Amino acid sequence: MKFIRTLGLLAATLPIASGAAAQEVGVSKDVVTFSQIAALDGPAAQLGLGMRAGILAAFDEINKAGGVHGRQLVLESRDDGYEPDRSIEQINGVLEENRFFAVIGTVGTPTNTALQPIATEADIPLIGPFTGAGFLRNPDLNNLYNVRGSYDAETEQWIKHLVDERGLTQIAILYQDDSFGLAGLSGVNKAMDKRGLTLIAEGTYTRNTTDVKDALLAIRDANPQAVVMVGAYKPIGEFIKLSRSLDFTPEFVTISFVGSQALADELWPEGAGVIISQVVPFPWDPSLPIVADYQAALQATDPRAGFGFVSLEGYLVGRLTIAALEAAGPEPTRESFLAALESMSSFDMGGLTLSFGPNDNQGLDTIFMTRLLPDGFFEPM
Repeated sequence: MKFIRTLGLLAATLPIASGAAAQEVGVSKDVVTFSQIAALDGPAAQLGLGMRAGILAAFDEINKAGGVHGRQLVLESRDDGYEPDRSIEQINGVLEENRFFAVIGTVGTPTNTALQPIATEADIPLIGPFTGAGFLRNPDLNNLYNVRGSYDAETEQWIKHLVDERGLTQIAILYQDDSFGLAGLSGVNKAMDKRGLTLIAEGTYTRNTTDVKDALLAIRDANPQAVVMVGAYKPIGEFIKLSRSLDFTPEFVTISFVGSQALADELWPEGAGVIISQVVPFPWDPSLPIVADYQAALQATDPRAGFGFVSLEGYLVGRLTIAALEAAGPEPTRESFLAALESMSSFDMGGLTLSFGPNDNQGLDTIFMTRLLPDGFFEPM
């Protein structure tokens, strides 16, 4: 089981204050401690590691500037391997240790399905999960705030592009056979039904495997013009490579959760033309101030790090966490932290505005479409 403790570059050498009376769990005189529960190994590892890299970049940036109200920010990342049973084990460990202010940057629908009710029951903040699942958008979840748009919004954008803009109507789907895949399937069916259409074929695969051949053969038999895909980068990459080896070349469209750079690496040099929906701006466009900030912070934390959609999302989660902690005051509590998030009706993060409210726990609504190029890079559409 992986367990990674990180105090940020400057905070790594600071002693944790002992004997100081913490005003809240996870808050000491000198430090605020956060937990991340995510895949750090296995087929979805690049998602958890990417989110971690972005959060750390934001934390290191503020720590170098003196922290938040004089406190350094600490992140401890725990591995759940993208398996719900391990997510339950990890969230229970976080609660039993009783030393974390909030949980941030969790990864996955099935994993958040398992850990969210436990976190909510315990009243520990759950910030910036890397999933667009609809149940996490329930405004009654007063401990939970999302950064990214929903899977329904992503799948609507897919079908708008394929049907309304391209005139394609023969569409099939490949999806992971769990709550994540079913959330994507539901969104696609809503978007198709809105246009008086139905999917012509469906195929599934088992989470944390790349066993997609049977699904491919079933989908190929229906001869679709496009295949939309709801899954992680390794099985999606295997599906596309195997399809092309069989001379099956419809339009391929997949979801932000896939992990765009990881998918590009899996597909190289066969990824050209694959369309990927995104929930954050283009990470290579420093004309947007928040992206310029992200690039500088990530490079300062790790000069070898490449830019990407996942780490940018992690950075946004980190920046949102910092802003809410600053607004919560010099003696923050979980209650004042969550109240600060709810009050952010229009939070400008440098050319990117997040909006929350009493009935809205999702900050961003915009979906950005991108396409893989022959050289393995991306272009915004």
